[in-house]
Amino acid sequence: MPGHRSITEAEKLAAAKLGGIAIRREQMAAVANIYRAASAVRQHLENSVLRGSDLTWTAFVVLWVVWVWGESETRHVAEEAGISKGTLTGVVRTLESRGLLRRGGHPSDGRLVLLTLTPQGEEFMARVFPAFNEEEAFVTAGLSDAECRRLAEGLRSVVLQVEEHGEERRQSLLGGAEPAPRRSGRRPRA
Repeated sequence: MPGHRSITEAEKLAAAKLGGIAIRREQMAAVANIYRAASAVRQHLENSVLRGSDLTWTAFVVLWVVWVWGESETRHVAEEAGISKGTLTGVVRTLESRGLLRRGGHPSDGRLVLLTLTPQGEEFMARVFPAFNEEEAFVTAGLSDAECRRLAEGLRSVVLQVEEHGEERRQSLLGGAEPAPRRSGRRPRA
């Protein structure tokens, strides 16, 4: 792939560029490799098991969230999937048109929308998830079960750090100001 650099090349280039800058290199490497690993795994799963099911990563995650949590409000599904409510709307339309997901009204609050898997969606997830899990095993084949547990525990600690202290840190860094609103459909400016 043109412009593609291996992880080894990227690490060498970063080390050369950062040279004498005083930074926490191990922490930088950890966060960079979280991102790289997530991207590599996502691409592999989209190009293998999910391609065979004609699903995007985001659509699969939405199905997974509703499959695991059961009937859920759209705002909770969007939050769990790490996507905006606007993105969720498009994904839900696609999954509804395929007969995998159904929207319904909330029994006590007409403003809220609930998502539920259809019987076809339940069958789909029961059939596709084992293949998905086989690819999870493939991408972690270089790790022992104990190493997988340690990795999962370490990543869980990263998530908990952000969940428990991220908002306080964000406010400290921004002097209490709210972050600039994200522009819909676009990544934040660098």
